[in-house]
Amino acid sequence: MTHAIWTPQTVGTNCELPVRITRSLLGYGVLAGPFYVVVSVLQGLTRTGFDFTKHPWSVLANGDLGWIQTTNLILTGLMVLAAAVGMRRLLRGGVGGTWGPGLIGAFGVSMVASGIFAADPVPGFPSDVVSLRMPSMSNTLHFAFGAIGFVCFAVATFVIARRFAGLGWAMYSRITGVAFLLSFGSMALGSVGILIFTAGVIAAFTWLATTSVRLYRGADR
Repeated sequence: MTHAIWTPQTVGTNCELPVRITRSLLGYGVLAGPFYVVVSVLQGLTRTGFDFTKHPWSVLANGDLGWIQTTNLILTGLMVLAAAVGMRRLLRGGVGGTWGPGLIGAFGVSMVASGIFAADPVPGFPSDVVSLRMPSMSNTLHFAFGAIGFVCFAVATFVIARRFAGLGWAMYSRITGVAFLLSFGSMALGSVGILIFTAGVIAAFTWLATTSVRLYRGADR
């Protein structure tokens, strides 16, 4: 059984503007992932000492060009937040219409906070760092906000999955949520864990993009 995604309260030209606004907001859910991934990968390929198998993308916020990754995190978080507002406009009054978008929004806020509070340098990046130091308060807050955001996103996939009860999409949503959450914990496994974590981030943004597209297509129904 499927649930109607959204039913406009008015017809004709009166409902065109709300639909356009909702679609524009959902569009940020499609853009957020590619934007974050492309900017991060380009930095990883061009910055001295960065190793995709050893370093999480968040440490790119260190060094003279660290402002690029800081900006990347903050802008991506704001795009996720905009998508969450679009989801709320579309799903309100229905199954998952409050908590789903709210949790996605919390994930967006956590990305903004993780951008404000940078992770500490790690051995090898920036290239002049050779040993670990005691974690700074900024580093602690960075990972604390990250952990909160990961949990919120994972729960959101389960909440929004209820909207698509009986569809394969519901299962896809739940699998993505579990994989995303587990990938965060995998960082303790070393190089393999970093790669798993990166895959989890890409999977999560893929889900956000495809779900935003799915909702976008139903915005005028």
